[in-house]
Amino acid sequence: MATAMDNLVVSSLRSLCMDAVEQAGHGHPGTPLGMAPALYAFWRYYFTYDPHAPWWADRDRFVLSSGHASILLYAMLHLAGVEGGITLDDLKNFRRMGAKTPGHPEYGLTAGIEVTTGPLGQGCTTSVGMAMAARWLGARYNKPGFELFTHHVTAFCGDGDMMEGMAAEAASLAGHQELGNLTWLYDSNHISIEGSTDITFTEDVAERFRSYGWHVVEVAEGNDVAAIAQALGQARAERGRPSLVVVTTTIGHGAPGKAGTAAAHGAPLGVGAVAGAKAAMNWPGEAGPFHVPEGVKEHVAATSGARGTKRRQAWEGLLARYKQTWPELGAELETLLAGQLPDGWDNHLPRKEAGQPGAEPETARASSGHVLNAVAGQVPWLVGGAADVSPSTCTEMLGAAAMQAVTPAGRNIHFGVREAAMAAVCNGMALSGLRPFCSCFLVFSDYMKAPLRLSAMMGQPALYLFTHDSVAIGADGPTHQPVEQLAQLRALPGLVVIRPADANEVSEAWRVAMKRTDGPTALVLARQKLPLLDRKRLAPASMLGLGGYVLASSGAGLPDVILIATGSEVALALAVFQRLEHEGVSARVVAMPSWELFEAQDKRYRQSVLPSMVKARVVVEMASPFGWERYAGEEGDIVGIDGFGEAGTAEQLKERYGFTEERIYGLARCQMARHPRPGVAAPPSPHGAGAKGGKRFSGCPVLH
Repeated sequence: MATAMDNLVVSSLRSLCMDAVEQAGHGHPGTPLGMAPALYAFWRYYFTYDPHAPWWADRDRFVLSSGHASILLYAMLHLAGVEGGITLDDLKNFRRMGAKTPGHPEYGLTAGIEVTTGPLGQGCTTSVGMAMAARWLGARYNKPGFELFTHHVTAFCGDGDMMEGMAAEAASLAGHQELGNLTWLYDSNHISIEGSTDITFTEDVAERFRSYGWHVVEVAEGNDVAAIAQALGQARAERGRPSLVVVTTTIGHGAPGKAGTAAAHGAPLGVGAVAGAKAAMNWPGEAGPFHVPEGVKEHVAATSGARGTKRRQAWEGLLARYKQTWPELGAELETLLAGQLPDGWDNHLPRKEAGQPGAEPETARASSGHVLNAVAGQVPWLVGGAADVSPSTCTEMLGAAAMQAVTPAGRNIHFGVREAAMAAVCNGMALSGLRPFCSCFLVFSDYMKAPLRLSAMMGQPALYLFTHDSVAIGADGPTHQPVEQLAQLRALPGLVVIRPADANEVSEAWRVAMKRTDGPTALVLARQKLPLLDRKRLAPASMLGLGGYVLASSGAGLPDVILIATGSEVALALAVFQRLEHEGVSARVVAMPSWELFEAQDKRYRQSVLPSMVKARVVVEMASPFGWERYAGEEGDIVGIDGFGEAGTAEQLKERYGFTEERIYGLARCQMARHPRPGVAAPPSPHGAGAKGGKRFSGCPVLH
């Protein structure tokens, strides 16, 4: 049975939530009123979290997947006295610009927020990655008498989360993985923005989760702290399956005229309803807004706070003894927890030389597979896999076990055909200190957009390996041929996109990605074989880290024309360059594997690569031309693909869309005629062959 103090803490949470939403003039009071008892029961009786050290490694993780209910978590963090957390003034500034209490929780902004949430389904899916990471850490580092990693992951989710497809993907994966360290607490209030969920969501969620292999506990009364605590205890005791605790709640609990209706969801309750709700819980009538009764904070500190501090202090002593007993593993763990990489991790990345054994043309995906295995041998916490396409994307770590319930320290992850969940699971692993990667065909990155966006927003160093990167994949046709995906990825703030041109650039792309600690990286890799570029004649592949660089140039002065290309099209640009150079033209090839890395360089460097005085430019990339204007200039030509692809062989498609030496040569000649270098007479423009497709801005004809 709940004590008087239990009820007082719950009432304090509810009061603070109502007051903050009223003062802000907008927000979501309904879920906080309904779920306050559940959050308190969890925090009071089970949550292992030290408010004085909110980031210690073996803390329990709490994820508010129902991010719109952020004020409930903020209020709890305030009552818990989390250092660097939420003050009363922060609650008063709820949803205001610059506040530590934004409308949805944001990782990195406020202590106690483990993950950015808001888009429904994301938080609970990310929690699966956290649970898999926690289990992996325990499997690798725990030793008899040294249980370093035992933490539990709990996510609060609602009806909206349960409707999202990615949450279903994640729940299925978690059940298969038998994640006994994971609990989802489901706020079943049967209300959505449009009204009762009866209009759209009538399945038996509990039975669905049982079919996934979850342990399910149901609580009929969401206002019963003791019953919720008992259910959470049953969930914690279940170590062989993830647990779903279904709590039937009333949205807007206690608010006259609003409780149990959609009106309580996303707007202030109003002065009258707030007063009625406070009266119903016997709140002192003379108390003003943001009142916290005496003894409430002290109670939270003496219970959950003291428990967390004691556990953390014991853990620190255990870690010190562990390092003495297991010095090699201790040093490895220290590097992992610091977010660093082992010394010399990149000393043995594959490097090839033209004309030497092993220099044969190779697909970029195969090159990436070689680099992956080289890195995996040096970075034990590199884990990942693919959405059921690992043989095609070359993402298996050879000799490593699969991460399964029976082999939790495995490193190869079989995500299944679950692209959306895969990306969010990787976010959870990255947030837990691992270095995750995941892979699929580039065209299916569309499924991953939402978690990719959060990865960038949170600055997590997840690695995305996207293969089959252009229409050159051929006969699979337009459903599998990416066109617009590169432009979409490049438009995402914080994501570094790299499309390497040969095996050595692939190695350098991996080097860049692994060194990044402040955001995700996407490697875009060709399925077709790419020739190894002769770096004795060309610029070194290490210049990939600059994003764009002069790969080949006829001389030290300004060129007559600049050819800009990425990935598989770099070899085509080089072929045209050699032809022009043979004819006495001063030409330049700029490899532009990464816009983001190039834009990070200073203006002087960028000008040295792409001198503004040289207007004659041709960009070549087998993708949407969208965005290339910034490098082609107003008068340059962009050879890209404006529409969807079609079935055919790679060579047929290149001819169809104009990715031929004759066409690029003709456009380069036309550009020189229209935009001669200052002080140089315009050379005659010979006729050349062309093709349909592509995009042009200069007025140069598409030659036939």
